[in-house]
Amino acid sequence: MDVSDRAVKLATTGKFEQLHDLCGGQLKMMVTSPAGWPVGECHNGDMKDADFPTVELSADHPGFADTAYRQRRAAIAAVGEAYVSGETIPDVTYTDEEQGVWRVVSAELREKHQRYAAAEYIDSSERLNLPKDHVPQLQDVSTGLQKLSDFRIEPVPGLVPTRRFYGSLTERCFLSTQYIRHYSAPYYTPEPDIIHEVIGHANTLASPRMADLYNEAGKASLRAESDKAMDFFSRVFWFTLEFGVLWEEGELRTYGSGILSSYGEIEEFRKAEIRGWDLAAMGVQEYDITQFQPILFAAESFDQMVDDLGTFFADFDNETPARFGA
Repeated sequence: MDVSDRAVKLATTGKFEQLHDLCGGQLKMMVTSPAGWPVGECHNGDMKDADFPTVELSADHPGFADTAYRQRRAAIAAVGEAYVSGETIPDVTYTDEEQGVWRVVSAELREKHQRYAAAEYIDSSERLNLPKDHVPQLQDVSTGLQKLSDFRIEPVPGLVPTRRFYGSLTERCFLSTQYIRHYSAPYYTPEPDIIHEVIGHANTLASPRMADLYNEAGKASLRAESDKAMDFFSRVFWFTLEFGVLWEEGELRTYGSGILSSYGEIEEFRKAEIRGWDLAAMGVQEYDITQFQPILFAAESFDQMVDDLGTFFADFDNETPARFGA
């Protein structure tokens, strides 16, 4: 283990004092925020425990005033920043608080999935069998997915550019964060965390049919060369794979990862204005990521959703918005 590997290990386990000692004259490490902004360096032995690099969070973020949480976020982000595609994903040693958040949220969501999730999601999540008592390591999740649907996971420090995220799907690769939401608000996160990534998306990707849809979506994104085409594509992705709903045995159920990983929204989505299945309307529908979605589009069945969406992605190109009247 070289000096940079030791630094990442110390950072992800919260041992900032030891990291300070290690950094003395030996290491310069840049940590970036999820948006890609540089937020700090460790070099020449000048870093103290209190000023370890932190991520930038908005003032209304539950962890904004918690310096220790922001340090943890920066440290965990460093793992994704340093990751080289194809290598084994380094483990993160999660704190007791973080493990507690996982246990509480995953238990609550499992119960709600039985009432609100599409049958395909319930079946695929049972096959992936995420741990109930601890935060899963991404390498373990990735290994499980590869066996079930030939998809894999790679870590990233936070939000990545839109085209990079979609583009990775063409290689049957899902880019995932490793940090977890703030313990003071276990049922809420303003940005994707590991709960959203693995409970929402990885469970979904354990279904070969859904994994193939994600793969086709990635291929479609590469043909969306214009900004208009990418915008149209992204809105359809949002109202289907992120916030999609469908009718199943007379009940409205969800297959959208954004709803399936949201403790609050999964209880509220049936109160939204439910419109009929309409890809053209989805492609121009406005949405606000900061609130529960007031408008959703329901497929008549899981098979209809898979067939129609698969055809949409397979045929998608720069001219699709015009063909759909946008």
